[in-house]
Amino acid sequence: MGREIAAQDNRTRIGDTEKITINLGPIDLGQIDLLVQEGFYSNRTDLIRTAIRNQLQAHADMIRQTVARKSLILGLQHYTRADLQAVRDAGQKLQIQVLGLASIGADVTPELALATIDSITVLGALHASPAIKAALAGRIH
Repeated sequence: MGREIAAQDNRTRIGDTEKITINLGPIDLGQIDLLVQEGFYSNRTDLIRTAIRNQLQAHADMIRQTVARKSLILGLQHYTRADLQAVRDAGQKLQIQVLGLASIGADVTPELALATIDSITVLGALHASPAIKAALAGRIH
């Protein structure tokens, strides 16, 4: 159930990004600043994103194999109230496994989520209301 949205599209829109914090030593940071100053990158974030993308590309085969082996949905997966009602009506439960972004509609009640979602494993980000996250806390891995 659920609709796959741009399942193979790894590009993210500005509003779809997650903020992370990293700690760097002064020498690494100085080298980054030098490359920015010399015009190789527009800013620190540009260099860090490029470095991360290069590492992800270097490991692309392993990522693809692992996604297939673990039966992960790659990309964006959104679950609406209608999707979960259909799961409930069919007497089924979901084991959600996503590499990317999983989202649960704002109109989904905690009761419906509990009745239809056995487990959630997200490598990336889970967007759901605080009430849904609290209700499913023991099922989120």
